[in-house]
Amino acid sequence: MEKMNSEQIAKISPKAERQDGWRETIKTVVYAVLIAMVIRTVAYEPFNIPSGSMLPTLLIGDYVFVSKFPYGYSRYSIPLSPPLFSGRINEAPVVRGDIAVFKLPTDNSTDYIKRIIGLPGDQIQVLDGILHINGKAVKRQRVEDFVQTNRTAHYGRVRQYRETLPNGRSYLTLDLQRRGMADNTNVYVVPAAHYFAMGDNRDDSTDSRFLDHVGFIPAENLVGRADMIFFSVNDSARIWEIWKWPLAIRFSRIFDGFG
Repeated sequence: MEKMNSEQIAKISPKAERQDGWRETIKTVVYAVLIAMVIRTVAYEPFNIPSGSMLPTLLIGDYVFVSKFPYGYSRYSIPLSPPLFSGRINEAPVVRGDIAVFKLPTDNSTDYIKRIIGLPGDQIQVLDGILHINGKAVKRQRVEDFVQTNRTAHYGRVRQYRETLPNGRSYLTLDLQRRGMADNTNVYVVPAAHYFAMGDNRDDSTDSRFLDHVGFIPAENLVGRADMIFFSVNDSARIWEIWKWPLAIRFSRIFDGFG
């Protein structure tokens, strides 16, 4: 067999190197995508907060890490929710007061984030704006008003309360209206393998109180538990106002947890 001389090697080397470079680039991208999918499936997935239903705990423009492992895994733990299996693997119970992301039961595709108030078998009712669990009023203490400062805020100073659940979990809620449309409800009995979720902004939250829109949350629909804010930005800087971007970041909220 004829051996290639140095001139022939010089002619083919650049092309071979380019092909090798493309192959390495493609492999790197594939590995990166696979690693990202694994992390999103078994560990953490980022979510942004697009509405004010969880004010004052979560603000519009917050970005949170949602951990997948606390409740075990269902098809909804996987990106695009492929129907690979039913139920949950390594299922663990939800702790009352957790902030959870779940697939909306009425369409199984839209992500909602709310606070889990009711566990399987619980009786939930709201009377005069006060939450009742199993016939007992949840402790609620009036605190300083919440003041919304965003440019696009549609309400300003709001009555704020500290609510403490029977297990000691404590958080702030808002009361926009003295007689809100869901301030007096019937008794909801949470079915087995389901949960009852409410937004902290009680008069501006579509949640389990509205059975035709949300209703009871099947355990299978849980995506994960919101654990931490990893980024937060307000609406003080428009997209073209690059010089204002650093001032729009809410540094004080970064790495806030929910306890």
